Amino acid sequence: MAGEYAINVQDVTKIYKLYEKPIDRLKESLSPTHKNYHRDFYALNHISFQVKKGETVGIIGTNGSGKSTILKIITGVLTPTSGTAEVDGVISALLELGAGFNMDYTGIENIYMNGTMMGFSKKEMDEKLPDILEFADIGDFVYQPVKTYSSGMFVRLAFALAINVEPEILIVDEALSVGDVFFQAKCYRRMEEIRRSGTTIVMVTHDMGSIIKYCDKVVLLNKGEFVAEGAPGRMVDMYKKILAGQMDALKEDLEEMNDFSGDGIEQKDFRKEEAGHQGLMREKIAVNANRTEYGDGRAEIFDFGLEDARGNLTNLLLKGEEFTIREKIRFHASVKDPIFTYTIKDKKGTSLTGTNTMYEGTDIKPVGPGDVYEISFKQRMTLQGGEYLLSMSCTGFEGEEHVVYHRLYDVASITVISNKNTVGVYDMESEVEAKLTKGGN
Repeated sequence: MAGEYAINVQDVTKIYKLYEKPIDRLKESLSPTHKNYHRDFYALNHISFQVKKGETVGIIGTNGSGKSTILKIITGVLTPTSGTAEVDGVISALLELGAGFNMDYTGIENIYMNGTMMGFSKKEMDEKLPDILEFADIGDFVYQPVKTYSSGMFVRLAFALAINVEPEILIVDEALSVGDVFFQAKCYRRMEEIRRSGTTIVMVTHDMGSIIKYCDKVVLLNKGEFVAEGAPGRMVDMYKKILAGQMDALKEDLEEMNDFSGDGIEQKDFRKEEAGHQGLMREKIAVNANRTEYGDGRAEIFDFGLEDARGNLTNLLLKGEEFTIREKIRFHASVKDPIFTYTIKDKKGTSLTGTNTMYEGTDIKPVGPGDVYEISFKQRMTLQGGEYLLSMSCTGFEGEEHVVYHRLYDVASITVISNKNTVGVYDMESEVEAKLTKGGN
């Protein structure tokens, strides 16, 4: 393998034999005619990509896309059915909880056992032990069998070991999602340190904010197939389309993608397009196929979109930048005073922010059948980095009664990317001054 690459995955396929009944495995092994009683399941199907030395690469995809399988092949835990995965460097891997640990051994015994497996002498591990124990911070539990550990203590010890043995290549597979938020922050700070020191990192996570913040390149997989690789923002946009089942839109993106130099897929300006099938904003973002919607039918939110500060239609927004929520509403009956709204909620369903045209004092005219309103809400994103859900509606008051003409619950996701998160849900955007004085003068 050329010295430029730490990992070189070429045409890797991993096939599992699936049997309907346990007896079928025996029947197949004893069959004189070599009859097959199984069907082939392709966990990976001809996957190829390369990771340069010192590069941080993310692998993303839905559950069952083959992310963990390819990591296990890279680390030697699994053997590919065909193809090769060449590695140039010492690997330290943090795969799923329990991998590489003997549950009956104490924490200390597992540290030395794993160090020996990685090629370190006892003396070398003696030198590394204080840093490992300090990072793990599990106290006297390190002298107890790891089968007595909570999942949080387990991941603390496993990560402390993986990251303090000065690996040339660090492999991390979702394990950090188990630890508490403070330990996760500690781990990411340490990962950033070793990243700057030149360590190659390959990470699998469902945290798209971390993918965009830390990765130089992202590989996108789907159902064991290679989809694309490139800049993190672009790949996450494609991943959102897979989550939303928008495979036609994904195909268009792949056809348009001539290189990986940009962070976003080129978007057409919807204001220059007719409101036909090809001009719908919602086809350019990830939309929830299982959204809830209801109303009396007098209005229809037939199109909507999220637009970043650069005019791209996307579910990815940067904290601190302006963004616009756009809605297009067609009316099927006369409505005197329609109200247009949006709400942003967290994943637990708690409403975090939102507004409507009544609160904002917007001049809205009466409408009749066939009329279309185009509404835009422009504001600055001050929510913390994370995943959110967007809802919108067209409502009104008729006498004392609040009437819903059309409402879309959790219609689209919003991923906020942040380089600075403060405490709580949103950023107060404090301006901080600090003066150091000597002797109280």
